[in-house]
Amino acid sequence: MLRFALAAGLAAGLAASPSHAQTLNVATAGDQNMVDYIKDYLGPMFEKAHPGVKVVAVGTGPGDGGSQKIYEKLDAQKKAGAAAADFDVVVIHQKAAGTMVQEGLLEKYRDTIPTGTLVTRNTAENALGAEVSGYVMPMFHSQTAIAYNPDLVKTPPNSYPELREWAKKNPKQFGYNGIKGGMSGVAFVAGWVEAFGGGGAKLEKGPYDPAVKATWDKAMADLKEFNSNVVITPGNAGTLDMLNRGEIAMGPVWVDMFYTWKADGKLPPNMRLKLVSPGMPGQPMYYAIPTKAPQAKLAAEFVTLATSPEVQAEGIVKRFNWYPGIDAKNLEGRLDQAAWNQLFADITPEDLATKGKPFPIAPYFNDILEAYERKVAN
Repeated sequence: MLRFALAAGLAAGLAASPSHAQTLNVATAGDQNMVDYIKDYLGPMFEKAHPGVKVVAVGTGPGDGGSQKIYEKLDAQKKAGAAAADFDVVVIHQKAAGTMVQEGLLEKYRDTIPTGTLVTRNTAENALGAEVSGYVMPMFHSQTAIAYNPDLVKTPPNSYPELREWAKKNPKQFGYNGIKGGMSGVAFVAGWVEAFGGGGAKLEKGPYDPAVKATWDKAMADLKEFNSNVVITPGNAGTLDMLNRGEIAMGPVWVDMFYTWKADGKLPPNMRLKLVSPGMPGQPMYYAIPTKAPQAKLAAEFVTLATSPEVQAEGIVKRFNWYPGIDAKNLEGRLDQAAWNQLFADITPEDLATKGKPFPIAPYFNDILEAYERKVAN
């Protein structure tokens, strides 16, 4: 009986010990592949480095709606005066990140982790006009670019003005999906407005001035003329499919989709990419730590691992064809040459740093879509 009591007491002590009974709860917006990435790759790696810790991942759904669910949960707990949040780490989109920072739902932690200095892109400071510096670490960056067939396009345009002239000389050889059916077309239009309508940093950072949209009239008239020389595709996949069949020679695509299609043999292996000046939008997903996270220290260690050059190289680049959340120059030497060449031969780390743009802040974004519908689509 004494031995039994001692054993029971020891077991209870171990169960109560933080080093043997810690659960790290991670909530992620996005598609199922985001959950699988944490459950099958990041979680086991973190658990191996932290014996006794269990990583539990839950998905809240794709798009901004998934991030909204995380926001609503944390907001409800804060208003109820909960002693601790349900989540230790959250993976969220830009729109929700700005709201959550403004409402005090996230910890400012980036400056306390060793990988925090490896981020250089503005998206770590500004999320669609909201200041988020210190509160988020980019998990990855998705990016749009112009895909082209080098058999048909010997000298690809370097800028939006050059592209406009190329389309005049090569009618119906450029295709994009307008603003319907996929964000690659929306990104192309946002880039067009920055290139020809001006605004630049103001579109990306604010403050919002409703009078700015009146300065886009010529840019929109030029875009309508441009559209008369191009093909409007059915969507993101539709642009890639038409490129594959040779029906168009160029079009804007998501880079990760482009490489996935190439890997699956759904695009000719010689297809290439170009990020034209002044740039095209992309968007990150963020790692963040909620205020009152039960395992805040472990959460910071988890994000440190997830944003380390080794994990960014193997997990983000090689597994998903995403661009890294940290500056790509930190991955040199950590990828085999074939993987490096695939992702960075056409669009270099320097290109990403200078021409990888965020989408405009929400009110300008909405103005661009409305102006397109009124002045270009009609």
